[in-house]
Amino acid sequence: MEIAILLYDRFTALDCMGPYEILSRIPGARLRFVAKKAGPVTADTGMLSVVAEASLADVAAPDILLIPGGPGDEDAAADAEIVDWVRRVHESSKWTISVCTGALILGAAGVLRGLDATTHWASADKLATFGAHYTEQRVLRCGKVITAAGVSAGIDMALTLAAIEVGDDFAKTMQLAIEYDPQPPFDCGSPRKAPPHIVELLRAMLG
Repeated sequence: MEIAILLYDRFTALDCMGPYEILSRIPGARLRFVAKKAGPVTADTGMLSVVAEASLADVAAPDILLIPGGPGDEDAAADAEIVDWVRRVHESSKWTISVCTGALILGAAGVLRGLDATTHWASADKLATFGAHYTEQRVLRCGKVITAAGVSAGIDMALTLAAIEVGDDFAKTMQLAIEYDPQPPFDCGSPRKAPPHIVELLRAMLG
C-alpha cells in the first residue's frame, strides 16, 4: 500500500505526524512525504522542516493520499500544480483523506463538492465555497473521502482508517503503542466548551 502525505510551505506538523505514526505501521505500507519539489519543506512555526522524499511528478497513483492543514493552505489551494495533482491522484486513490484545513485543498480540487465534510471549526464557513457541507464531527467518512477536524483529530482519523484496512485489533494495538489516552488538563477542546473570551482570542490569533 502506497501512502503519500502532501507537504507545502507552512503546513502544520501534527497534521502529518499524528497520522504518520499510525499509517506508516500498516503492514506492507510504503509511506512517502511529497511536495512540489523533493527536499525540505518548512512547517508553520518556521522552526521545523520535513524532507519530502519525492516530488509531485514522482508520485502518480498512491493508494492513500493525505492532505494536512496549516496557515499555508490558502496558497496551496491557489497553486494550480498542487490542485491539479490532488485532483488526478484522487481519481485513482483508494482513500483520499485530510486533516484540519487540508479539507480546503481537497475542496479547491473539487473533491468535496456535494459531500459532508469536517475541518477546523474556525474554517467551517469556507467549506461551503467549495460546494461542501460542514458537519461538526471529529472524523467524517463519505465514501472514500475521510476528513478530520482540527490538528489532533488526525490521530483519530488514522486509527479509524487503520481499523478499516487492517482490523480493529491492529488499530487498538497502535493506539496502545502510542499510548493515545487523552486526559487534557482543560476541557477546552472545542468552541462549544471553551469560554467565549478564549474563542475570540484564538480567532484573533488566526487573523
